[in-house]
Amino acid sequence: MSAADEVLDVVDRDDRVTGRAPRGEVYARGLIHRCVFVQARDAEGRIFVHRRTASKLVFPSHYDMFVGGVVGAGETYAQAALREAEEELGVRGLAQPTPLFKFLYEGPGGAWWSYVHEVRCELPVAPQVSEVDWHTYLTPEELERRVEGGDWAWVPDGLEAHRRLRGFREAGQ
Repeated sequence: MSAADEVLDVVDRDDRVTGRAPRGEVYARGLIHRCVFVQARDAEGRIFVHRRTASKLVFPSHYDMFVGGVVGAGETYAQAALREAEEELGVRGLAQPTPLFKFLYEGPGGAWWSYVHEVRCELPVAPQVSEVDWHTYLTPEELERRVEGGDWAWVPDGLEAHRRLRGFREAGQ
């Protein structure tokens, strides 16, 4: 089965399920669906950053400071966060990512409910080659320099999640 054939829950602006459709149709028709974003930090507190593969359906070859992806039909945000983090980092036995907040992303690529999580990954990573072209860990300060520098093409939804996470942390939550 290709990624475009994966069935997703279609949701409304209040995140209520209204139906199901294949991912390719969801993207083509601009239907609202669900995604998870997981910020993974190593033992030193550095943030996992990667470049997406050129074969990705959305934002190919862009950089991201989150691992994650779409929530499958009938799957919870928590289930998707753990599944996606383990898949993209290439690890097993990861702790359940901690949910932080949810927001409706509306921008380039469409609209989707986005649940931001965090997890500590002290395991050696072996990122999924079909998802990740390149990776490293950056300190929070290095990440901010990369974001502000404009040298890297970042995924727009990840940038929005990053901006909101920064505000969330500054508010002491």
